[in-house]
Amino acid sequence: MAPSAGSLTASSFDPAAHRDLLKALLAEDLGAADLTTEAIIPAHPMALGRCVAKSPMVLAGLEIFFEVFRLLEKNLVAEALRKDGERLNPGEAVATLQAHARALLSGERVALNLLQRLSGVATLTRKYVEAVAGTKARILDTRKTTPGLRAFEKYAVTAGGGINHRFGLNDAILIKENHIRLAGGIHPAIRAARPARDKARFLEVEISSRDELREALEESPDIVLLDNMTPENVQEAVGMARAWNDKIVLEASGGITLENVRRYAEAGVDWISVGALTHSAPAADLSLEIEPIRTEKV
Repeated sequence: MAPSAGSLTASSFDPAAHRDLLKALLAEDLGAADLTTEAIIPAHPMALGRCVAKSPMVLAGLEIFFEVFRLLEKNLVAEALRKDGERLNPGEAVATLQAHARALLSGERVALNLLQRLSGVATLTRKYVEAVAGTKARILDTRKTTPGLRAFEKYAVTAGGGINHRFGLNDAILIKENHIRLAGGIHPAIRAARPARDKARFLEVEISSRDELREALEESPDIVLLDNMTPENVQEAVGMARAWNDKIVLEASGGITLENVRRYAEAGVDWISVGALTHSAPAADLSLEIEPIRTEKV
């Protein structure tokens, strides 16, 4: 079984499958009732919402944005003016919504929070992807995601042009330093994990020195993670690993920034995983402009 990274793409990601999560997020914000909206806005008037970019960004999460409002308005009319993965400039319209005014007002914050968060992840991911353009290195995410939002954030990484590493602890084997310490070393850790290899997409081991790399290579894992090494040390490790096994997948992680990521890519690794994609991405800036629609009561 060859090692592979996964991806939650637009064709494979279904926001409707996460309705329970979206309901919980709405319940957190709404509580028993939207006191302001219900006090000011009658139940029947319709309104038009126009979502607009306020900062440069890569869009991600538009169908999730729509799904929030569908939970509040079964007759929602939503029109996407742009697609996930597209670049937006300030002032450009993203989508329009027609619904009861109360639904748009009550769902606005949760829907925008998600769209801003996911577009921020996609925007930062695109910067990393562009920084390594022309090399063979691919940009991957990690499990350093917001609790409860992992599927959304990993989807946003793919919208930005990155690919997904492990979705969770159950889909691949990654032996890290604490596993190695508790197992008594790299050799016993890999040997203990090997019987579970058929259940996993890949077996990977983390190393941080030439001696550890040598031990790992002797056990023939699918992937070796070069952790917290300088670009120069990574280049040396890549040469050593390729001489041993030119098919092995090599990943770099730890201390990687936009300023130095290309140096790691040029060192010859296949994958570069960046926790910052999901744990430190600044939110994009979007707004929802809502205006009344003059119609008869429904």
